[in-house]
Amino acid sequence: MPRIVQKYGGSSVEDADAIKRVARRVLAAKQGGNDVVVVISAMGDTTDELMDLALQVSPMPKARELDMLLTTGERQSAALLAMALADLGADARSYTGSQAGVITTAKHGDARIIDITPGRIESALDDGNIVIVAGFQGVAQDTKDVTTLGRGASDTTAVALAAALSAEYCEIYSDVDGIFTADPRIVPAARQIPEISYEEMLEMAANGAKILHLRCVEYARREHVPVHVRSSFTDKPGTWVKDLKDVKKGPGMEQALITGIAHERGEAKITVVGVPDQVGRAAAIFTALGAADINIDVIVQNVSRVDTSRTDISFTLPSGDSRSAIATLKGIQDSVGFQELLYDDQIGKVSVIGVGMRSHPGVTAKFFQALADAGVNIGMISTSEIRISVVVDQDDLDKAVRAAHTAFGLDADGEAVVYAGTGR
Repeated sequence: MPRIVQKYGGSSVEDADAIKRVARRVLAAKQGGNDVVVVISAMGDTTDELMDLALQVSPMPKARELDMLLTTGERQSAALLAMALADLGADARSYTGSQAGVITTAKHGDARIIDITPGRIESALDDGNIVIVAGFQGVAQDTKDVTTLGRGASDTTAVALAAALSAEYCEIYSDVDGIFTADPRIVPAARQIPEISYEEMLEMAANGAKILHLRCVEYARREHVPVHVRSSFTDKPGTWVKDLKDVKKGPGMEQALITGIAHERGEAKITVVGVPDQVGRAAAIFTALGAADINIDVIVQNVSRVDTSRTDISFTLPSGDSRSAIATLKGIQDSVGFQELLYDDQIGKVSVIGVGMRSHPGVTAKFFQALADAGVNIGMISTSEIRISVVVDQDDLDKAVRAAHTAFGLDADGEAVVYAGTGR
């Protein structure tokens, strides 16, 4: 019997009626002749509410106890879905991440999956059960403590289980009909993408597209798991994420293939002012940041000033890492010899993504001209083989996304539908 893994996000199970609707969809997949494993998120805003509660009790809750608390949201959803399926006459078993065999590193709040030992899932499937797994969580290999995989990581749980169970594919259900050329909340004319490569989806996710968790796409690419992103509110076909060689691009193969426009709000910029233009100073800065487990995105170094032999280095990073980054840099200020730090959290990033960009001149010019015509100033620039990213003022972010989307002919005739409003 073929196996499929389905993942339902918080907006898909936000209340009792939504859980019953999901139960009917899951049962239909079972009745269609499949072994079905469901990975489920916490209901609606439960995780945020639990976090708020923790902060009311303690301004700095211990990471271990926070993981113990936050994982209860997914366990609640899993048990409720099993109850709803039982009322429909289906045999269903719910499991925590630990019971499902999700083995992780010991880093609370952002653990990585080391291995999956799905013995209990296999046995339950052999007995004819629908299996429901609480997403976003596992158990540390060394400490045996409960861990969480980071916000949005139920996607990663689902893909990892699909790989471990040799599933035919993994379905990711959310509140939109698939992956779009831009966020339909910002660009109502965004078009749905029928098929997209792992590489393009990696760039979209890494640059702000919230529809799939980045590590989920990385895992799917490594294990060659086809992923079907679709809405839990309709039966419409969604977007398939798959190997590039299997993606059908249609008659426009010889055109500059721009897949979509991604954006990111949660970034900040730090400028290290007056760095001595000497060998090893930049290395010292980024080695220290790396040791502090801070991810750096866009980096720009100015030309050294002739009169002082000093230069400025600017970089962007997740805004949540800013405090740690500033503390780290201040700790090495004397040894590196820079003059001061400047901080700006009122920025955003816009990225144009497509596999055809490298071999088609003029893409960069078109992007920059569209921003200029919209009155958007560019602060920083970063590129890869299939991406061009720019940093702009946060107030200009939405305008920049819409301008780029229109400039590359991505606008659809109608408007995209967002069924619940959260994107997951």
